[in-house]
Amino acid sequence: MNLSNADRGIRLVSGASLLTFDYLASSSWEIVFLVLGLWGLVSSVFGFCPFYSIMGFNTCPTKLSQ
Repeated sequence: MNLSNADRGIRLVSGASLLTFDYLASSSWEIVFLVLGLWGLVSSVFGFCPFYSIMGFNTCPTKLSQ
């Protein structure tokens, strides 16, 4: 887990908004909104962003022991 609760909430709201736009959008923009919306929702649910790991970011205040 490398996302804080605030980061997860922002991703959840933005992902749901993009999926709503996907439903209302024309066919040329539909796939873009679908992919970005699903990315936001999936990363919010799991609390993990692979791009954050690659760049070394971690907004989660809890350190998990490995």
